[in-house]
Amino acid sequence: MSRPAQAPGRRAPLHPVPATVCGLVSICLLFALPVATAAEPDAGLVPGLGSVGWWAVVVVLVLQAVAVAWVGRLPTTVLPGLAAVPLVPAWAVPGGAFSLTAVAVLAGVFLAVVARPLRRLWVALALTALLLATAQFLNEVRSGTPDIGTTVAAALLQGLVVVGLPLLFGLVVAAQRDAREARRHEVQALRREQDALLQAAVSRERMAMSRELHDIAAHHMSGIALMAAAMDRQIDSDPATAKQSARQVREQSRAVLDDLRRLVGLLREDADATRPVESLDAVVALVEARRRTGSEIDLAVPDRGTGSGAGVGPLAQLVAYRMVQESLANAAAHAPGARCTVEISDPQDRRLTITVRNGAPAGPDPGPGGGFGLVGMAERAQLVGADLTYGATPDGGWEVRLTLPVDDMISTMRAPAPLPEDPA
Repeated sequence: MSRPAQAPGRRAPLHPVPATVCGLVSICLLFALPVATAAEPDAGLVPGLGSVGWWAVVVVLVLQAVAVAWVGRLPTTVLPGLAAVPLVPAWAVPGGAFSLTAVAVLAGVFLAVVARPLRRLWVALALTALLLATAQFLNEVRSGTPDIGTTVAAALLQGLVVVGLPLLFGLVVAAQRDAREARRHEVQALRREQDALLQAAVSRERMAMSRELHDIAAHHMSGIALMAAAMDRQIDSDPATAKQSARQVREQSRAVLDDLRRLVGLLREDADATRPVESLDAVVALVEARRRTGSEIDLAVPDRGTGSGAGVGPLAQLVAYRMVQESLANAAAHAPGARCTVEISDPQDRRLTITVRNGAPAGPDPGPGGGFGLVGMAERAQLVGADLTYGATPDGGWEVRLTLPVDDMISTMRAPAPLPEDPA
């Protein structure tokens, strides 16, 4: 048995109800004993109602009933006591009344086994069986049984049965209770694990949303900053061009608001799901939008034109789009005035490579950024099984390269674990 011991500072409960039942049953059987012995003369001598011997048996039965109430709290002491008390009627009032003392012992052994692990009770149980056998032997001898062999056998059988039967039933009940408790703890552990997984999923979603916000802000705001700088120079010398730049700033502002509304809409149940997710086909429009802000960008795509995303899953295409968007935003922020090149190669060996490269900056670098852009690109690439490399080029520029698997080789979704259920 592996039931835990009682927690320190917490005492085991008493058992007043079983104690009361044991006392009432024993007293009722004592009243009914004369009727039984009248029908069965071999049952042994029975003390007369109201006699000294009868009252002695009543006192013994009451003491045993009181002890049963404490057996759950002090089993190693109470159990031998329950078996030792019958030595008094076995010596002073031998006969059929002695058998009534087994009622409290049966209940006490059962309650003790249910309350405590068996490894802590085996000494007390062995001592209880020995005391019962001794009391039974003394009762048989004092009753005048001449056959010593029969007396010894009856004594051993009494100790074995009175201790063994409640021990067996107690172990069964305790095992069932422990199994229910183990299932309850298992369900609680599974639910705690589920809560942890949900929290982790929420955290991942928050990180994904923060990356999306970073990409949107970096892409549009860098373009707006470039156009605002151009407007500052053009407003006096070329008012018409300055007005055109102002209109472009307005368009970029509307675009960033649209992207933010779409991002927030993803969290709503009534979000518009008809808008397509950005793909490799949208890279051309992305480059054109950056060119309108004054950036010099060369675009190289496969001969078949905009169909470069064939065989690449939608999530992988979104990863590629975000990589191009973030790389161009980084180039505008850290390499102002540098010419950029966006190249989407033909698939080779079932791999598609997208490269964004910028030359050396024409103006001063404003300094290192937060580093979240490259971290976000790397995390997205890992999500779809792609390879992301980046670093400085020999001419003082910077290059970011993303290699995607094609032909539906990407597996980006995993089946969730089944939710735990309470045991039936």
